[in-house]
Amino acid sequence: MSDSINYEDLGINEAFDLIRKWRENNERKFSEWVLVWEKIYKNLDSRPNEKYIVAEQLLVAMLDQHSYNLALMWLELLLEQFPGSLRVMRYKALCLEAQGQYDAAQYVLDEIIKVDETNAPARKRRVASLKAQGLLSDAIKELVDYLKRFTADMEAWQQLGELYLEAADYSRALFCTEELLLHQPHNHLLHQRLADIRYTMGGVENMELAKAHYCRTLKLNPNNLRALLGLNLVTNNLLGHYKSSGGAKRKEVWKLSRWVHSELGRRQADAHSLTDLMLAISIAD
Repeated sequence: MSDSINYEDLGINEAFDLIRKWRENNERKFSEWVLVWEKIYKNLDSRPNEKYIVAEQLLVAMLDQHSYNLALMWLELLLEQFPGSLRVMRYKALCLEAQGQYDAAQYVLDEIIKVDETNAPARKRRVASLKAQGLLSDAIKELVDYLKRFTADMEAWQQLGELYLEAADYSRALFCTEELLLHQPHNHLLHQRLADIRYTMGGVENMELAKAHYCRTLKLNPNNLRALLGLNLVTNNLLGHYKSSGGAKRKEVWKLSRWVHSELGRRQADAHSLTDLMLAISIAD
């Protein structure tokens, strides 16, 4: 189905097929739910095999729209049907958190973890809740504790790296990104992030490593303009450092710098306007 759907003309089967597609694609589509939810709600009992999983979708959609009363209605339905479900308890915590009741939400999540210490979604929800409250150091501590138990969770390593960057703890952010790179060695964005962090940390050794990662990024993805601009900054910095020493290193950096300037000039000439250039940077990011 396309984005130009006429929601008013959707039949019941088509409406359920549509939300099933959203579910399978993991799409929230909260603005579109406004157009179909009433039709789904009125016919939910006719779909016993899908009733409760659709209720979960509706609950999240109502939270996305800040319709807390409707979200609580779906939560009550799920609690009534599955009174001891840890999954439904997570939805309860989500509802509390959405309304700003963070302490109550944390209590529910703690109760889930007491029952099941290996409940990864509940632990990750705790991290998200702490981050939403601006408790950065607590969120980092919670996520570090989580990764002691779930060391292979790459999404968690990425999140921890981002939290460390927010805290300006670059050495630890670097460690997290290197962990990710071990699992995805050909991911050009990870090489770019490593280069960005090394450049931010400063110093000749970090600049040399940043240069290597920017070059690797461009080898993996020649269209990554951000890496090209980063390489321009790095080579300029290194040329300033090697100005007095000269030698083979300066010649190597000079040669690379000339190539970067040439490549930037070519790309800027190809761009129709400054807006196009900025758009290219955004896409590469």
